[in-house]
Amino acid sequence: MIIKAKIRAIGQAFVHGLRQILANKLYGLYVYGAVAFPEDVLTGDIDFHVILTNQLTNDQRSRIEKLHHSLARDFPPLGGDMDGYYILLADARRTSPPQSQMWSRATDASWALHREHIRAGRCIIFHGPDPKEIYLPSAWLEIEQALKSEFQYVVDHLDQYPDWCILQLCRLIYSHRSQDAVVSKAQASDWAYDVLSEWRKHIEQARKSYFYRQVTPEESRFLLAEARNFLEFACVQIEQARQKPSQPDETSGAGKGH
Repeated sequence: MIIKAKIRAIGQAFVHGLRQILANKLYGLYVYGAVAFPEDVLTGDIDFHVILTNQLTNDQRSRIEKLHHSLARDFPPLGGDMDGYYILLADARRTSPPQSQMWSRATDASWALHREHIRAGRCIIFHGPDPKEIYLPSAWLEIEQALKSEFQYVVDHLDQYPDWCILQLCRLIYSHRSQDAVVSKAQASDWAYDVLSEWRKHIEQARKSYFYRQVTPEESRFLLAEARNFLEFACVQIEQARQKPSQPDETSGAGKGH
């Protein structure tokens, strides 16, 4: 559990720094995404929500930026790959996507998806109450909109991250077939390897590249050349899934209970 131990160390340093900067303004710190699933595999970044009782001051924003710089220095490489939102508590209790309180004012386009993951227990609580006291349940129509945003990100980054994109497409196919969005890329790719047998080479090499960083130059060229073919296949699969009810027999083996 080496990766999990690193995440714990980063999270503890992060929440310690936030408490010093924010004091009672800090209501919650929830880390979610790949790191909150059982698999102990390499992850691209650390996703998080910091929940705030009141707006940040400019001085607090500057001190938080310095905290992130120190985490990047003290915990490479993951400490420098933290991707999150600083959210007002009142906004976190709504279904509409909240705007971050940091300089960028970024909006969480996958808000419904992230709420669903966090409420399902796929999060690490470093500070704050049970997230079900904050986050509202997500309706499937909300989740579907968030999945469309995730799909568009794949389209936009296919040539840049073909391994990640193939695994993300496995997750999108699984989620649309099952109407269960609480699944990791590792779980979804396990499922896809079994069910989408004609694409096993693509899935296996994407896993080797993304999770284990064990890919040859030839395999990298294969992934880059074939990613668009897998995207086209996924488009058809997702559209077909949207036109018919969930099929549990085809989607067993991944998701919340595994």
